[in-house]
Amino acid sequence: MPLTRRTLLAATAATAAAHALPAFAAASPVTFRHGAFEVSVVSDGHLVLPTAFLAPDATPEQRAALLKAAGQTGETYDSPTNITLIRSGNDLILIDMGSGDRFMPTAGKLWDNLKAADIDKSKITKVIFTHGHPDHLWGAVDDLDDMTLPNATFYIAGAEWNFWQSDDATRGLPAERAGFVTGARRNYAAIKERVKMFKPGDEVQSGIHAVATPGHTQGHVVLALAGGDGLIVGGDVLTHPLISFAHPEWRPLADHVPEQAVATRKMLLDRLAADRSKLIGFHLPYPGVGTVERKDGAYRFVAAV
Repeated sequence: MPLTRRTLLAATAATAAAHALPAFAAASPVTFRHGAFEVSVVSDGHLVLPTAFLAPDATPEQRAALLKAAGQTGETYDSPTNITLIRSGNDLILIDMGSGDRFMPTAGKLWDNLKAADIDKSKITKVIFTHGHPDHLWGAVDDLDDMTLPNATFYIAGAEWNFWQSDDATRGLPAERAGFVTGARRNYAAIKERVKMFKPGDEVQSGIHAVATPGHTQGHVVLALAGGDGLIVGGDVLTHPLISFAHPEWRPLADHVPEQAVATRKMLLDRLAADRSKLIGFHLPYPGVGTVERKDGAYRFVAAV
């Protein structure tokens, strides 16, 4: 593919916005009100990933233009991991649980950052998972494989649970990611007695609905919070502040079902741009809160915090 005018326009227009986005490594949660909810974003640290991982469909020139605009150069880039914490009535609800201590040394900081903010993790009553990748699930157990939150109830999409338990999980992943399956099964086994299954469209908690967003994984969901123009806790549908928005058709290597993931990205971007809903992006620059606008035939992320 040539280095297109669209890529250059997106890269040029996004440079100032990208540099203006907040740093992701802050320990202090960012908190705001949304309808009946108090929403906080807490950093779990970050992942260190190869830049080629982002967009193998793109030429090096295309990829480099957008990465440079995002302030990312070299062979690797830092990908923030932002955890959403919701206070709703008497419930304290986590959306995903971070990496724990077995994935990357730069991640797994959730519990330390909660403690630093005087938030008692034992008060967390519910956890809702978007999907079963390590940086979202592996914080469910500690270094002894004991539950990190033994008193919480865990909500998992049935399709996602079934995928990781099936033979398709091992057949459908590259050999270098076989450990994802082992880890998912280890964490699921530890919490299984406290798991409740849901399906897309269900109201998982009062005012919080699950929305089907398959492709990144087979049962991936995002969570839609009622109130105002809406708020989407976006999991891994949109994982880069420029590439995911300017080129949703590019297929990052992390997507299990690439063409389905492309269709899902476009669907969610269209919904966010049309509704003006807020988005919390798990891998967007900390705290990952913003809105989506249409731009140059595609989209752009506008940070709101």
